[in-house]
Amino acid sequence: MATRDGDGWVQCRCGGKHWGLNGAAGLLLIRGGKIMMQHRAPWVHNGDTWGLPGGARDSHESVEEAAIRECVEETGINPEHVEVIELFTDNHNDWRYDTVIAIAHGNLDTASWNKETHDIGWFELSEIAKLDLHPSFAKSWPTLQGVVFRIIQSLES
Repeated sequence: MATRDGDGWVQCRCGGKHWGLNGAAGLLLIRGGKIMMQHRAPWVHNGDTWGLPGGARDSHESVEEAAIRECVEETGINPEHVEVIELFTDNHNDWRYDTVIAIAHGNLDTASWNKETHDIGWFELSEIAKLDLHPSFAKSWPTLQGVVFRIIQSLES
């Protein structure tokens, strides 16, 4: 296994402190018009909130590789059931979070959570904003929601 060199905090010019020395990435999975969300364990940073499975990107990983690796670690999905569609980037210039938007195919199973996951749920777009969201995801969601809506509409047509 390649070196895990991405773990660590970055003090960003935006005034925030972000996890991931090389940035971070998360996986937004769509299945049947619903989005998979992770209820983060209470002990993790910004815990007991809902967000996307994801985390620090290692220097040797692409954005897609990091997002899928993190999702496999946190939810137990089989990456063979994931088809990457699009990327959405929250770029802070000296740090960035990349959301990999993908379609879940086949028998995608999320039964093998790790200790960072408290629960997994599949939600309609209209339900997401009603959840207690991870603060950074909550800031990005209004824009990201439009991207996801467009993708879901194109899949249904």
